[in-house]
Amino acid sequence: MIVRRLDEVMGTDRNVQGDGWNSRRMVVAADRVDFSMHDTLMEAGTETDIAYPHHLEGAYCIEGEGELVHLATGESHAIGPGTVYILDKHDHVRLRARTAMRLVCTFTPPLAGPETLDETGGYPLTYGSRPALRKKNIFVVGLNDFNLGRLQSIRNAENYDFLQLLDAGDVLEQEQYDIDGILEKSRRQLNGFPGHVDGLIHYIDFPVSTTVPILCREFGLPAASLEAVLKCEHKYWSRLEQRACIPEHIPPFAAFDPFDDDALAGLGMDFPFWIKPIKSFSSYLGFHIRNERDWAHAIGEIRAHIGRFEGSFDRVMEFADVPGDVANIGGGACIAEGLIGGRMCTQEGFVHKGEVKVYGTVDSLREPNGSSFARYQYPSGLPASVRKRMTRIIERFLKHVGYDNAPFNAEFFWDANTDHIWLLEVNPRISESHTDLFEKVDGASHHEIATDLSLGQRPRLPYRDGQYAYAAKCFIRGYRDAYVTRVPDPAHLEQLQREMPGTLVKIIPSPGMRLSELMDQDSYSYTLALLWIGGPSPAQIQKRFERAVELLEFEFGD
Repeated sequence: MIVRRLDEVMGTDRNVQGDGWNSRRMVVAADRVDFSMHDTLMEAGTETDIAYPHHLEGAYCIEGEGELVHLATGESHAIGPGTVYILDKHDHVRLRARTAMRLVCTFTPPLAGPETLDETGGYPLTYGSRPALRKKNIFVVGLNDFNLGRLQSIRNAENYDFLQLLDAGDVLEQEQYDIDGILEKSRRQLNGFPGHVDGLIHYIDFPVSTTVPILCREFGLPAASLEAVLKCEHKYWSRLEQRACIPEHIPPFAAFDPFDDDALAGLGMDFPFWIKPIKSFSSYLGFHIRNERDWAHAIGEIRAHIGRFEGSFDRVMEFADVPGDVANIGGGACIAEGLIGGRMCTQEGFVHKGEVKVYGTVDSLREPNGSSFARYQYPSGLPASVRKRMTRIIERFLKHVGYDNAPFNAEFFWDANTDHIWLLEVNPRISESHTDLFEKVDGASHHEIATDLSLGQRPRLPYRDGQYAYAAKCFIRGYRDAYVTRVPDPAHLEQLQREMPGTLVKIIPSPGMRLSELMDQDSYSYTLALLWIGGPSPAQIQKRFERAVELLEFEFGD
């Protein structure tokens, strides 16, 4: 928020004198807004020729009498208190002050402050500004070609410049994440940008999801607070907050130190249950524990790999106001949770000025092992009444933690036998996996949601304007480690496109690597390929997927 008085402008370079006029510039480009606002005085009996080649002006007269003449047509308009004029077509006009006049004027793009009218009756552009109605500069962390394509599908995409912030190598699939390095590199890039930074969006989990709120806070950009984000990301802190507002929709849980040899005895939980790190993603280091043998295996894996996130997550927490019962449970800790199950789905939504809106529900269908995902399918086949109840649950939680001005996705289970709804987790971002699903079915990626929110605007995603009635992200998986000798060649990919136009394919491994070298896999399988498929029905999507599996041949050795 900016609050400024006229006497703070007087005597500064924002108080600009011209020939017969005095412009007191209350808001300028340095205030990081898209307009400047001037309190302007004109002396009685003076006139000023105006022709803004780079700006649009709106002026509201609050004192005095005058006349505005359009010099090309001779058209004349009386100006007095309560009259507004808008120069929206770079009009060449003459403003005459019959008496002393006072006007409140706004300019877009904004003036820097000390400019005065040149001989043509216009102002020069502020350094880095575009002409009037300039494109908005939206920075996207780790932007790649896939997501740029989805961003270019949104409505009004021509009004935005989507700019990459950081390389993918800074924030994806790294053994360690340097939080201070990520922040400092981001600051240098944003501060060094010659134009106006209008928004910052992302679709990546840790470390991006937790560093973006820090950057937005520093640069005055709309975003959820870091504390609200951590109340979603920190699995133990999140469960504590959920227990305070939606206790009937979460399982029993307990935090523990995976390096404590007596941790199992101290849990106070019976088999079976799940364990996972306080900070992880995509089921990485998540294990289903049925007995002590499962526990021993899982603890060995967690001890070997949990250090990947421990230091970096603890560093992020130092930027936040963390309560005492959470402060000592950092990135090296784990959480155990009782089993929940049923039909799984994800609700995609946003919060804008305290109002929670869910705009789509995506079904998460699992492989026979019950742990790995087979596909994400949109729109959901769950009953509308169930989805409405889920929306009410997530609304209670997000309002409780103060999450605002940002997108989210919430993962639920619905047990059809008991009609009970369980909340699995809340992610403070859009799901990258779902971007093409919304484009195929609704006509635009939900990157549009993130873009609007980054500018402080209330989003409105199109509904069912896409090419397909249904869409799915499908996984081709392997279930044992192997040496990759061959992946699908371009000829097979081209044949797939001919048979199923619009299908997107991403091959994950490369020849010459072992599947166990893939990063960020779940604990029970390896992803070989990802496919985004559209169709008139779920059955048709399944047929197209089966055909794709036939075409996309992989070969493995020992």
